[in-house]
Amino acid sequence: MKTNTIRLLFLLAAALPATGCGTLVGEGAGWVLGGQGSYMTITPLAADKDTKALGAYTRFELGTITDGIGGKMPPNLIPNLEEIFPAKARKAHLPDDSTGPTLVIRGSIVHYESASTMGFMLGPVEEVICRTELVDKDTGQVLGVANCVGRTKARSNTGVKEKADGLAKALVKWIEHRFPDDKKMK
Repeated sequence: MKTNTIRLLFLLAAALPATGCGTLVGEGAGWVLGGQGSYMTITPLAADKDTKALGAYTRFELGTITDGIGGKMPPNLIPNLEEIFPAKARKAHLPDDSTGPTLVIRGSIVHYESASTMGFMLGPVEEVICRTELVDKDTGQVLGVANCVGRTKARSNTGVKEKADGLAKALVKWIEHRFPDDKKMK
């Protein structure tokens, strides 16, 4: 029995380079971490990138996200985003007090891409890009604009829900970078 175990371990060790250790690690990380989120500022919230311009807000609300790509967006993308965003905001300790000023996040999906068969074989990259505005709810003033991106890079985390997860992370990351740590909920 001991010999069979050693043989099995030897075969597994020999097979790792053939399958690609990096692929195994990447797939595992994709499965654990889910979608990735990033943003690129178009209209800054403040002249100085270190200014915590969102400190006055006590609530962050997901507003209307529209399909700006002519019906090519999957119908369940927005419902998934509406479900995931509040959880990501809570996890980031952003306040949710409706008695104070509210910031509304609204936008338009400008790009949606699923992994093609060839891309899936070579390493899928799926993404959704949303041209996003942060808007003061009381005045309607647009405070900042950014392209927020939800992306998946592993076969283990492809799909609409994972891209919505990445997009929610991007939205929260943008807000977090402009919100003072001392005003976060504990």
